[in-house]
Amino acid sequence: MNHTKQCIVVTGASRGIGAAIARAMAEAGHAVACVSRSGALPEASTASAARLFGVRADVAQAGAMAEACREIAGRGHRIAGLVNNAGVHLESPAAQTPLDQWHAVMDTNATATLLAAQAVHPHLVEAGGGLIVNIGSFFDKLGVKRNVAYCASKAAVGAITRCLAVEWAAAGIRVIDVAPGYIQTDLNAEMLASGPLRAYLQKRIPSGEPGTAEDVGRFVAALYAQPGGFLSGETIYLDGAQGIAH
Repeated sequence: MNHTKQCIVVTGASRGIGAAIARAMAEAGHAVACVSRSGALPEASTASAARLFGVRADVAQAGAMAEACREIAGRGHRIAGLVNNAGVHLESPAAQTPLDQWHAVMDTNATATLLAAQAVHPHLVEAGGGLIVNIGSFFDKLGVKRNVAYCASKAAVGAITRCLAVEWAAAGIRVIDVAPGYIQTDLNAEMLASGPLRAYLQKRIPSGEPGTAEDVGRFVAALYAQPGGFLSGETIYLDGAQGIAH
């Protein structure tokens, strides 16, 4: 692959897991379109930073990602893949979850995943195929108090992944759902460092430690390092075996 012309689009790339994915992709030699509402670039080494460029878009707004893709193509890049990472996590008791909060979570986590995939679809068809990686969550298979909207939205990501993988396979497009467990980022480091959540994770995660954003970034980059392949439509859990630990 000629990475100087081909580009991977990463949504929610300014911070957290998205930033780690963008860095890992750039370190692997890809040009990376870092999409976020601010258009800010993640921190990166000098060599990697040269392969990153920012694009402003609110992924939950209809038409925003299509316009972002046109901008990326207008800069001379050919879109070869998409990482749907942008998301939001809002909590509330199920019996009192406001409808506007439900829509905010579903629109950002699930609807935006479909909108972004639809936006890159014609570009991937033109390129003869490509890979879409959706970032889900191991909450998609769990019953978690105060998380009815978030769990439902991430279950939807898995369903969207399966449907797109089946429908778009003939065009050479593969779709994979990467579902992390508890991942430490710059956004939640303090919360995971001490207190009841830290004690809980030490008991529940077999290794006793949460994952890192770099764990997710390296894994996603590895998926793009494999040309072609037969893996598509699956949800891959990146949770340190927490979800299956008894």
